[in-house]
Amino acid sequence: MTDPTAEAADALAADAAADAPAAADRPRPAAPETALDPAGMREQYRTEGLDARTLAADPMTQFGHWFREAAESAMLGGLYEPNAMIVSTADAEGRPSARTVLMKQYDARGFVFFTNYGSRKARELAANPHLSLLFPWHPMARQVLVTGTAARTSAEETAAYFRSRPHGSQLGAWASAQSEVIASRGELDRRWAELNARYPVGTEVPVPPHWGGFRVTPAAVEFWQGRRNRLHDRLRYVREGGEAGRAGEGGREGGAAGWRVERLSP
Repeated sequence: MTDPTAEAADALAADAAADAPAAADRPRPAAPETALDPAGMREQYRTEGLDARTLAADPMTQFGHWFREAAESAMLGGLYEPNAMIVSTADAEGRPSARTVLMKQYDARGFVFFTNYGSRKARELAANPHLSLLFPWHPMARQVLVTGTAARTSAEETAAYFRSRPHGSQLGAWASAQSEVIASRGELDRRWAELNARYPVGTEVPVPPHWGGFRVTPAAVEFWQGRRNRLHDRLRYVREGGEAGRAGEGGREGGAAGWRVERLSP
């Protein structure tokens, strides 16, 4: 008589063996003297490919699919802060700066983050609204790169998000004159303590006039999937006018009206 439990175990073992990297693919333990050498640090990505024919019609819908998978991975401990993104800006002379910021909203219009309007990034965006966002989902061998322009959100949107923040974070928006030089950490802590005494838990903290959101309107969104032998998949949505059909390969136009999809060489 056939044992279905044994058959299932054999099938799982066979699947695992098929998915396991070949001996040549498995990284060998590094010698102690080279373990810290970045030139020798590499991973062999073993992931499914990214096919333009399976993409959503527009980049924000596609981002929603990937973000959901990243958030689910985070719930299982496989990824930390899936909404963390690197925001890169440049001043009027083209000198760049970058920092990690938390994306707090996304929809068909783009991506939203909040910050102090006196911060370096906000000052640079006032002079030059062009920026890039990078979502580095390394455990999934995925990245999403966005280029576009930023504009301030409405006061109503800012207030709605500010009210959703923890009490301590609301006070922090008042306590920190972001990007300005301060004498010590103690100075920052004293400011926060004074604000906490003025606005204890349970009282309404007013929205700082120097704090609010930026909405990033994408001009291009690239979806990057790591593949074997560094032959990664890179598919980029590019905004354009007019009607377009479904996505194709090799740079053929596709996507929803106003977008085309291009495949980029890795």
